[in-house]
Amino acid sequence: MANFHVYAAGTGSNVEQPAIRRIGVSDVFDALRLGFEDFWDKPSHYVFLCLIYPVVGVFLITWTSGGNALQLIYPLVTGFALLGPFAALGLYEISRRREQHLDTSWKHAFEVRQSPAMPAIAVLGIMLMALFVAWLFTAQALFAWLYGDTAPASYTAFINDVLTTQRGWTLMVVGNLVGLLFALVALSTTVVAFPLLLDRDIGAYAAVETSARAIMANPVPMLLWGLIVAAGLVLGSIPLLVGLAIVLPVLGHSTWHLYRKLIEPAPAPMPVKKSRKRAA
Repeated sequence: MANFHVYAAGTGSNVEQPAIRRIGVSDVFDALRLGFEDFWDKPSHYVFLCLIYPVVGVFLITWTSGGNALQLIYPLVTGFALLGPFAALGLYEISRRREQHLDTSWKHAFEVRQSPAMPAIAVLGIMLMALFVAWLFTAQALFAWLYGDTAPASYTAFINDVLTTQRGWTLMVVGNLVGLLFALVALSTTVVAFPLLLDRDIGAYAAVETSARAIMANPVPMLLWGLIVAAGLVLGSIPLLVGLAIVLPVLGHSTWHLYRKLIEPAPAPMPVKKSRKRAA
């Protein structure tokens, strides 16, 4: 398959690793402000685009309720944070176009399919999906360890048990700590990976490596960003996931602006000098 690439750029050449900037806490909040401005530019379009995520979430919750899997509702909701970087691809594209003063109609969100880095993007998307599935299996294993193989009789009874018994407290504390580890893995490997791949065709490995370097160079701002994402997803999920129709696009656009603050722009290509022919 022509130009199929994952580890390296589509050109097959060695690409210089993106340079990392050091940012402060104020830069994180500024990225959030810019993301909200992108959302506010045409909010109806973005709410339309992102309604799919609350709808899918409600479907999954309904499925778990009918399939004796009530214990997986919370892991499913919190798992949105793991899939968020991939789910927001179209929003990165809208922010990129707005930054370049191009047309930002919602239809352009689907133009990411034409990106030369799409194979690498797809691989990272599969990686996040595998992480999400691993989180669900881990959450189920933790529940089985504490509660056995019997599914909760009802959602109300399960919540009451979680809040009032020792095994419920253990489930909350251990489950959230394990979930935090999964979230840190996703954050450290993809915090700028998808915006970077849309902006530059450098390959999946370089994108993940750049995300890790960005985290190490800016641990406090990046941890703050992770907390903002987690808090936003929780708040957006409370009213039957409807709030995600606003939270997801704002976070998606903000991620693009955070990427711009973290990564130095690509150097301009050197002009090719034409050789002069000797006169006959």
